[in-house]
Order: sequence, then C-alpha cells, then structure tokens
Amino acid sequence: MEDCLAKKMEITVSEAEKRTGRNAMNIQETYTAYLIETRAVESQSEGQCAPVESLWRRYSEFELLRNYLSVTYPHIVVPPLPEKRADFVWHKLSADNMDPDFVERRRIGLENFLLRVASHPVLCQDRIFYAFLMQEAGWKEMVNETGFQLKADSRLKALNATFRVKNPDKRFTELKHYSDELQSVISHLLRVRARVADRLYGVYKVHGNYGRVFSEWSAIEKEMGDGLQSAGHHMDVYAASIDDILEEEEHYADQLKEYLFYAEALRAVCRKHELMQYDLEMAAQDLTSKKQQCEELATGTVRTFSLKGMTSKLFGQETPEQREAKIKVLEEQIQEGEEQLKSKNLEGRDFVKSAWADIERFKEQKNHDLKEALISYAVMQISMCKKGIQVWTNAKECFSKM
Repeated sequence: MEDCLAKKMEITVSEAEKRTGRNAMNIQETYTAYLIETRAVESQSEGQCAPVESLWRRYSEFELLRNYLSVTYPHIVVPPLPEKRADFVWHKLSADNMDPDFVERRRIGLENFLLRVASHPVLCQDRIFYAFLMQEAGWKEMVNETGFQLKADSRLKALNATFRVKNPDKRFTELKHYSDELQSVISHLLRVRARVADRLYGVYKVHGNYGRVFSEWSAIEKEMGDGLQSAGHHMDVYAASIDDILEEEEHYADQLKEYLFYAEALRAVCRKHELMQYDLEMAAQDLTSKKQQCEELATGTVRTFSLKGMTSKLFGQETPEQREAKIKVLEEQIQEGEEQLKSKNLEGRDFVKSAWADIERFKEQKNHDLKEALISYAVMQISMCKKGIQVWTNAKECFSKM
C-alpha cells in the first residue's frame, strides 16, 4: 500500500459542468463533464507545491476505464462506478440525471471511484489508468489499442459455464450466494430508507403547518401573541431544515449503493472462475476422448458405439498404414492436450490464489466502510431527533411565558 498511487498523488474530481455536443451519430446531446485534478505529493521543503494538472472526462469515459480494468484484471473486485441515473430515491427528490444535486453526488462518487482504484495495490500501477488521469487527448485510442474488448467473455458463454461446470469450487459458489444476498439486503434497506424519508418529510412539513397556524393565531391574541409567534418561528425553522437533511441522507445512501454495485463486481470474479473451470473440464474431457480413440486404434477394439465404428464395419477396416498415421496424429494431439491441461491447471490455481487474496482485501474494506456509514447514519438520526425535542422544548418555554 505504501507504493500505491494514492500515496504519491492527490486526486480530486473538483467540478461538474453541463455541456452540449454531438455524439457518434451526429445527434446533438446534453451531457455532464467532470474536471479531474491531480497533483504529485513531493517531499519538498514547506511552501513548495507541485503544479496541479487538470483535464475533463465524461461519465462514458469512466465507464470505458472500468470495463477495461474488469477485463484486464478478472481476478480483482474492481470498484464500481456511481449510478448513471438515480435509483432508490424518495419521491420528493429528482431522479433526473442532470439535476444539480444528483450531479454533485455523482461527482463525489466518481472521485471515490478514482481514489479506490488509486489505492488498490494492483490497479494503481496500470498505465491506462495513469493515462486516464494525465492524458486527455488520445486516451480512448490507447485503450482500444489494448484489444481488451476481444478478451471480454460473452454473456452466453458465461451462462453456459454456469450450468455446465461439473465440479464448481465451493468457495466461489458460496461467494456468489453471498453477493446475491448482500445485494438483496442492501436493496431492501435502501427501499425502507426511501419510505422513511417520505414519512419524515411529511412530519417536518406538518411542523410547517404548526408554524403557520401559530403565526395566524398570534395576530388575533394580544396577551398570547408574542409567545405564539415565537413558537411558530421555531416550527418554521425546523420545517425548512428537512430539504438539507434529506439531501445529506442521500450521501449516506450513496455509500450503501456503492456496495450494492460491489455485489455485481464480486459476481463477475465468480463468473470468470466458472469460465476457467469450464474450459479446464472441457480440455480434460477432450484429452480423455483422444486417449480412448488412440487406444481403440492401437488395439483394434471399440469400447463405445460410434458412427465411425459402424462405417468401418460396413465399408471395411482401415489399412495398417492409415491406422498408424492416425495414431501418430492422435499422439501429437494428446501431448499438446496434456500441455494445455497442465497450463490451464496452473492458470486456474494462480487465479484462485490472486482472486482470494483480493476478496479478503475487499471484505476488510467492506466491513470498515459499512460500519462507518451505518454509525454515521445512526448519529445523524439521533441528531435529528434531538433537534425535534429541542424545537418542542423551545415551544414549551414560549407557551409558558404567555
């Protein structure tokens, strides 16, 4: 971790800007660009700082970077991006992806993504990631030149491997179940939070009604007027604070959403392992088949029914020369298959070792982050309740002085 990029460079997404341009289809579109600022952390004397480098990136470029990292490092739980469009929001907040409040939360999420990658012991050393931070022109071409799209596994192939692997690794099977449950639990928690936010909004607005009623009442009461007006003022201030409070709540919700999306990153690692296991089993099956064919040709016996065997019986046996030639070809294929199987076994063991080390790192990070987020959320709720109690305490004092 001492060598990670986050220790050597300050990285911020400092600004979001609405822009209008034309897409690949030459259709005018409105999009948001984000200003990435970086500065080297240098051990210089006090008062001297390295210059700030800056460039603009679109959300789609962040997506391209993450896709590249996911394909290039399949054994790593790659940090997720913040949502492109708002989900699990309480209905008083806008779900528009161009809404200023949402854009601001996404800016924070994109900065967090970059810091996650820069803090990762492997991802931080990637040259494409470094170029993303430092090189605005020609970066997309650099990514495409890596050919990472050709390495991407198709969904059909991944689905096929899921259902046809005969000996899945129990650890990865359990991890996939865990990621499904984690996603389900966090989704449910976010839905509950949105419902609570709606009710809370209603409670605060009711206090606004109290404020209006007390103010109107104070106008017709000579002796009690001052006390009623003061109580109404406390209610109005309390009611007006709800918008800022619930916007702050959304930041805590975004911390939970990050791990909602991390669940998919976990499943991606599991899918890659399934694909490797499937390829290994297919290679072993093909090798066994070729060995059997070679044995049958050498002994002249056929163990299992085959169209080839029936053809030999109907149209005569092969000559010794033809049989020897086929045996020779099969022996070469068997030798090549054994080498491939050995290579796939070694690749699989390396993948499991690297993946599990990264999963353990992720679990430690997850436990720390979720603990902090939930504690902060609880502290905020307690603070809100105390403010409510204080409002009614102040109102009580106002009423007592009437």
